[in-house]
Amino acid sequence: MKQINNSLIQQKSNYLVVWSILIISSIYSSVFSLSAQNSKLFLIAGQSNAVGNSDDVTKSPNCILGTAFEYNILTDEFQFLKDPIGQNFNNLHQGKGSIGPAFAKTLNSITGEKILIVSAARGGASNSVKGELLAYGTWDETGNLKVFEFAVSKVNQAIKKSGIPLSGIIWLQGERDANAILAGKETESEYKLALEKLISRFRIQFGSKLPFYIVLTGLQTNVAATGSLVVRKVQCEIAKTVPNVHVAYTSTNTFPTKGWLWDYVHYKQEAYNSIGDSVARFVSTLKQDTISHKQN
Repeated sequence: MKQINNSLIQQKSNYLVVWSILIISSIYSSVFSLSAQNSKLFLIAGQSNAVGNSDDVTKSPNCILGTAFEYNILTDEFQFLKDPIGQNFNNLHQGKGSIGPAFAKTLNSITGEKILIVSAARGGASNSVKGELLAYGTWDETGNLKVFEFAVSKVNQAIKKSGIPLSGIIWLQGERDANAILAGKETESEYKLALEKLISRFRIQFGSKLPFYIVLTGLQTNVAATGSLVVRKVQCEIAKTVPNVHVAYTSTNTFPTKGWLWDYVHYKQEAYNSIGDSVARFVSTLKQDTISHKQN
Protein backbone atom coordinates (compact mmCIF):
# COMPACT_ATOMS: atom_id res chain seq x y z
CA MET A 1 0.00 0.00 0.00
CA LYS A 2 2.86 2.36 0.87
CA GLN A 3 4.45 1.75 -2.54
CA ILE A 4 1.13 2.51 -4.28
CA ASN A 5 0.71 5.75 -2.34
CA ASN A 6 4.26 6.80 -3.16
CA SER A 7 3.58 6.05 -6.83
CA LEU A 8 0.43 8.17 -6.82
CA ILE A 9 2.24 11.02 -5.10
CA GLN A 10 5.02 10.84 -7.69
CA GLN A 11 2.50 10.87 -10.56
CA LYS A 12 0.74 13.92 -9.11
CA SER A 13 4.08 15.63 -8.67
CA ASN A 14 5.00 14.91 -12.29
CA TYR A 15 1.67 16.31 -13.48
CA LEU A 16 2.22 19.49 -11.49
CA VAL A 17 5.68 19.95 -13.00
CA VAL A 18 4.34 19.43 -16.54
CA TRP A 19 1.47 21.86 -16.00
CA SER A 20 3.84 24.44 -14.51
CA ILE A 21 6.12 24.19 -17.53
CA LEU A 22 3.17 24.53 -19.90
CA ILE A 23 1.82 27.58 -18.06
CA ILE A 24 5.21 29.30 -17.98
CA SER A 25 5.84 28.46 -21.64
CA SER A 26 2.49 29.96 -22.63
CA ILE A 27 3.32 33.16 -20.77
CA TYR A 28 6.69 33.45 -22.51
CA SER A 29 5.37 32.60 -25.96
CA SER A 30 2.35 34.92 -25.76
CA VAL A 31 4.51 37.97 -26.36
CA PHE A 32 5.52 36.86 -29.84
CA SER A 33 1.97 36.89 -31.19
CA LEU A 34 1.64 40.62 -30.51
CA SER A 35 2.26 43.41 -32.97
CA ALA A 36 4.52 46.38 -32.39
CA GLN A 37 1.43 48.33 -31.34
CA ASN A 38 1.04 46.06 -28.31
CA SER A 39 4.69 45.66 -27.36
CA LYS A 40 7.78 47.82 -27.20
CA LEU A 41 11.43 46.73 -27.39
CA PHE A 42 14.14 48.81 -25.68
CA LEU A 43 17.91 48.55 -25.47
CA ILE A 44 19.69 49.42 -22.22
CA ALA A 45 23.31 50.21 -23.11
CA GLY A 46 26.43 51.90 -21.78
CA GLN A 47 28.89 50.93 -19.06
CA SER A 48 28.60 49.48 -15.54
CA ASN A 49 25.56 51.45 -14.38
CA ALA A 50 23.81 50.28 -17.55
CA VAL A 51 24.88 46.70 -16.88
CA GLY A 52 23.43 47.18 -13.40
CA ASN A 53 25.75 46.89 -10.44
CA SER A 54 23.59 47.51 -7.38
CA ASP A 55 24.27 46.71 -3.75
CA ASP A 56 21.10 44.65 -3.17
CA VAL A 57 19.29 42.90 -6.02
CA THR A 58 16.48 41.87 -3.65
CA LYS A 59 15.28 45.49 -3.72
CA SER A 60 14.69 45.32 -7.47
CA PRO A 61 10.91 45.41 -8.15
CA ASN A 62 8.99 42.38 -9.41
CA CYS A 63 7.16 42.78 -12.71
CA ILE A 64 3.76 41.23 -13.26
CA LEU A 65 4.04 37.90 -15.07
CA GLY A 66 3.43 38.23 -18.79
CA THR A 67 4.10 41.99 -18.93
CA ALA A 68 7.89 42.25 -19.15
CA PHE A 69 10.53 40.15 -20.88
CA GLU A 70 14.27 40.12 -21.48
CA TYR A 71 16.05 38.65 -24.48
CA ASN A 72 18.62 36.00 -23.55
CA ILE A 73 21.09 35.61 -26.39
CA LEU A 74 22.63 32.46 -24.89
CA THR A 75 19.33 30.57 -25.22
CA ASP A 76 17.84 32.67 -28.04
CA GLU A 77 14.60 33.27 -26.18
CA PHE A 78 12.66 35.90 -24.30
CA GLN A 79 12.42 35.16 -20.60
CA PHE A 80 10.51 36.79 -17.78
CA LEU A 81 12.26 40.03 -16.85
CA LYS A 82 13.92 40.05 -13.48
CA ASP A 83 17.31 41.04 -12.14
CA PRO A 84 20.07 40.25 -12.82
CA ILE A 85 19.68 41.14 -16.49
CA GLY A 86 22.12 40.64 -19.36
CA GLN A 87 24.45 37.78 -20.20
CA ASN A 88 28.21 37.46 -20.38
CA PHE A 89 28.39 37.29 -24.16
CA ASN A 90 31.56 38.20 -26.04
CA ASN A 91 32.37 41.74 -24.84
CA LEU A 92 29.04 42.28 -23.03
CA HIS A 93 28.49 41.81 -19.30
CA GLN A 94 25.79 40.38 -17.04
CA GLY A 95 24.66 42.66 -14.24
CA LYS A 96 23.27 42.53 -10.73
CA GLY A 97 20.42 44.87 -9.85
CA SER A 98 19.58 47.31 -12.67
CA ILE A 99 17.07 49.86 -13.97
CA GLY A 100 15.37 47.21 -16.14
CA PRO A 101 12.54 45.89 -13.96
CA ALA A 102 11.55 49.33 -12.61
CA PHE A 103 11.50 50.76 -16.14
CA ALA A 104 9.42 47.91 -17.56
CA LYS A 105 7.01 47.74 -14.63
CA THR A 106 6.24 51.46 -14.70
CA LEU A 107 5.97 51.74 -18.48
CA ASN A 108 3.65 48.73 -18.63
CA SER A 109 1.47 50.18 -15.89
CA ILE A 110 1.10 53.43 -17.82
CA THR A 111 0.72 52.16 -21.39
CA GLY A 112 -0.57 48.61 -20.95
CA GLU A 113 2.03 47.45 -23.46
CA LYS A 114 4.32 44.51 -22.94
CA ILE A 115 7.88 45.68 -22.49
CA LEU A 116 10.82 43.79 -23.98
CA ILE A 117 14.35 44.57 -22.84
CA VAL A 118 17.73 43.92 -24.41
CA SER A 119 20.66 44.52 -22.06
CA ALA A 120 23.93 45.21 -23.89
CA ALA A 121 26.56 46.98 -21.84
CA ARG A 122 30.08 46.57 -20.52
CA GLY A 123 31.53 47.78 -17.26
CA GLY A 124 34.16 50.49 -17.72
CA ALA A 125 33.58 50.90 -21.45
CA SER A 126 34.42 54.33 -22.84
CA ASN A 127 32.52 56.22 -25.50
CA SER A 128 35.63 57.59 -27.21
CA VAL A 129 38.60 55.35 -27.88
CA LYS A 130 40.72 58.09 -26.29
CA GLY A 131 39.22 57.12 -22.94
CA GLU A 132 39.56 53.36 -23.30
CA LEU A 133 41.41 51.40 -20.62
CA LEU A 134 43.03 48.27 -21.99
CA ALA A 135 40.80 45.65 -20.35
CA TYR A 136 37.52 47.61 -20.33
CA GLY A 137 36.61 48.28 -23.94
CA THR A 138 35.00 51.08 -25.90
CA TRP A 139 31.87 51.90 -27.90
CA ASP A 140 34.00 53.69 -30.49
CA GLU A 141 34.68 52.42 -34.02
CA THR A 142 38.26 51.48 -33.15
CA GLY A 143 39.82 50.18 -29.97
CA ASN A 144 41.14 47.18 -28.07
CA LEU A 145 37.78 45.67 -27.02
CA LYS A 146 34.87 46.91 -29.12
CA VAL A 147 31.32 46.74 -27.76
CA PHE A 148 29.05 48.26 -30.42
CA GLU A 149 29.03 45.33 -32.84
CA PHE A 150 28.00 42.85 -30.15
CA ALA A 151 25.21 45.13 -28.94
CA VAL A 152 23.88 45.45 -32.49
CA SER A 153 24.07 41.69 -32.99
CA LYS A 154 22.12 41.05 -29.80
CA VAL A 155 19.41 43.56 -30.72
CA ASN A 156 19.10 42.09 -34.21
CA GLN A 157 18.63 38.64 -32.71
CA ALA A 158 15.93 39.98 -30.39
CA ILE A 159 14.15 41.67 -33.29
CA LYS A 160 14.33 38.48 -35.34
CA LYS A 161 12.93 36.43 -32.46
CA SER A 162 10.09 38.78 -31.57
CA GLY A 163 9.26 40.50 -34.85
CA ILE A 164 9.18 43.78 -32.93
CA PRO A 165 11.34 46.78 -33.98
CA LEU A 166 13.53 48.68 -31.56
CA SER A 167 11.64 51.57 -29.95
CA GLY A 168 14.49 53.30 -28.19
CA ILE A 169 17.87 53.19 -26.48
CA ILE A 170 18.39 54.03 -22.80
CA TRP A 171 21.98 55.20 -22.42
CA LEU A 172 23.89 55.17 -19.11
CA GLN A 173 27.55 55.91 -19.80
CA GLY A 174 30.20 58.56 -19.34
CA GLU A 175 32.16 57.87 -16.15
CA ARG A 176 35.16 56.43 -18.04
CA ASP A 177 35.26 59.39 -20.44
CA ALA A 178 34.89 61.79 -17.52
CA ASN A 179 37.99 60.32 -15.90
CA ALA A 180 39.88 60.47 -19.19
CA ILE A 181 38.92 64.13 -19.59
CA LEU A 182 40.01 64.83 -16.02
CA ALA A 183 43.36 63.14 -16.72
CA GLY A 184 43.90 65.15 -19.91
CA LYS A 185 43.73 62.06 -22.16
CA GLU A 186 40.48 63.04 -23.88
CA THR A 187 39.00 66.42 -24.78
CA GLU A 188 35.45 67.70 -24.52
CA SER A 189 35.20 67.89 -28.32
CA GLU A 190 36.47 64.31 -28.72
CA TYR A 191 33.83 63.03 -26.32
CA LYS A 192 31.10 65.03 -28.05
CA LEU A 193 32.08 63.73 -31.48
CA ALA A 194 32.19 60.14 -30.22
CA LEU A 195 28.69 60.38 -28.70
CA GLU A 196 27.23 62.03 -31.81
CA LYS A 197 28.79 59.34 -34.01
CA LEU A 198 27.52 56.58 -31.73
CA ILE A 199 23.95 57.82 -32.00
CA SER A 200 24.33 58.02 -35.78
CA ARG A 201 25.75 54.48 -35.96
CA PHE A 202 22.82 53.11 -33.97
CA ARG A 203 20.37 54.92 -36.25
CA ILE A 204 22.00 53.53 -39.37
CA GLN A 205 21.23 50.10 -37.94
CA PHE A 206 17.78 50.65 -36.43
CA GLY A 207 16.14 53.66 -38.05
CA SER A 208 16.89 57.36 -38.53
CA LYS A 209 14.28 58.48 -35.98
CA LEU A 210 15.27 56.04 -33.25
CA PRO A 211 14.82 57.77 -29.86
CA PHE A 212 17.92 57.96 -27.69
CA TYR A 213 17.29 58.52 -23.97
CA ILE A 214 20.24 59.76 -21.92
CA VAL A 215 20.59 59.28 -18.19
CA LEU A 216 23.04 62.03 -17.30
CA THR A 217 26.35 60.79 -15.96
CA GLY A 218 26.65 61.00 -12.18
CA LEU A 219 29.42 62.34 -9.97
CA GLN A 220 32.17 60.12 -8.60
CA THR A 221 33.22 60.57 -4.99
CA ASN A 222 36.88 59.56 -5.42
CA VAL A 223 37.83 62.22 -7.99
CA ALA A 224 37.11 65.86 -8.75
CA ALA A 225 33.77 66.52 -10.47
CA THR A 226 35.39 68.42 -13.37
CA GLY A 227 35.31 65.58 -15.90
CA SER A 228 31.79 64.46 -15.00
CA LEU A 229 30.47 68.02 -15.33
CA VAL A 230 31.98 68.27 -18.83
CA VAL A 231 30.31 64.99 -19.83
CA ARG A 232 26.94 66.11 -18.42
CA LYS A 233 27.26 69.42 -20.29
CA VAL A 234 27.95 67.67 -23.59
CA GLN A 235 25.07 65.22 -23.09
CA CYS A 236 22.67 68.15 -22.57
CA GLU A 237 24.03 69.98 -25.62
CA ILE A 238 23.53 66.96 -27.86
CA ALA A 239 19.98 66.50 -26.57
CA LYS A 240 19.25 70.09 -27.60
CA THR A 241 20.75 69.85 -31.08
CA VAL A 242 20.19 66.27 -32.31
CA PRO A 243 16.56 65.33 -33.07
CA ASN A 244 14.97 62.59 -30.94
CA VAL A 245 17.78 62.66 -28.39
CA HIS A 246 16.44 63.31 -24.89
CA VAL A 247 17.81 63.80 -21.42
CA ALA A 248 15.46 61.47 -19.57
CA TYR A 249 17.00 61.65 -16.10
CA THR A 250 19.09 64.43 -14.57
CA SER A 251 19.34 63.80 -10.82
CA THR A 252 22.32 61.41 -10.79
CA ASN A 253 24.44 64.32 -9.52
CA THR A 254 22.47 64.21 -6.24
CA PHE A 255 23.19 60.55 -5.51
CA PRO A 256 26.26 61.14 -3.32
CA THR A 257 24.33 63.45 -0.96
CA LYS A 258 21.31 61.12 -0.98
CA GLY A 259 23.51 58.18 0.00
CA TRP A 260 22.58 56.39 -3.21
CA LEU A 261 26.14 55.28 -4.06
CA TRP A 262 27.41 52.06 -2.49
CA ASP A 263 30.97 52.78 -3.61
CA TYR A 264 32.54 55.75 -5.40
CA VAL A 265 30.64 55.33 -8.69
CA HIS A 266 28.01 52.56 -8.63
CA TYR A 267 24.40 53.13 -7.69
CA LYS A 268 22.37 51.50 -4.95
CA GLN A 269 19.23 49.67 -6.00
CA GLU A 270 17.06 52.56 -4.79
CA ALA A 271 18.82 54.74 -7.35
CA TYR A 272 18.35 52.23 -10.17
CA ASN A 273 14.65 51.98 -9.28
CA SER A 274 14.33 55.76 -9.35
CA ILE A 275 16.02 55.97 -12.75
CA GLY A 276 13.94 53.18 -14.25
CA ASP A 277 10.66 54.59 -12.98
CA SER A 278 11.45 58.16 -14.05
CA VAL A 279 12.73 57.22 -17.50
CA ALA A 280 9.60 55.14 -18.10
CA ARG A 281 7.40 58.10 -17.19
CA PHE A 282 9.43 60.34 -19.48
CA VAL A 283 9.18 57.87 -22.37
CA SER A 284 5.43 57.53 -21.87
CA THR A 285 4.89 61.27 -22.36
CA LEU A 286 6.51 61.41 -25.79
CA LYS A 287 4.73 60.83 -29.08
CA GLN A 288 6.42 57.74 -30.49
CA ASP A 289 7.20 57.75 -34.20
CA THR A 290 6.95 54.45 -36.02
CA ILE A 291 10.45 53.04 -35.98
CA SER A 292 11.31 51.05 -39.07
CA HIS A 293 14.05 48.52 -38.45
CA LYS A 294 16.61 48.54 -41.22
CA GLN A 295 16.74 45.11 -42.82
CA ASN A 296 20.31 43.98 -43.48
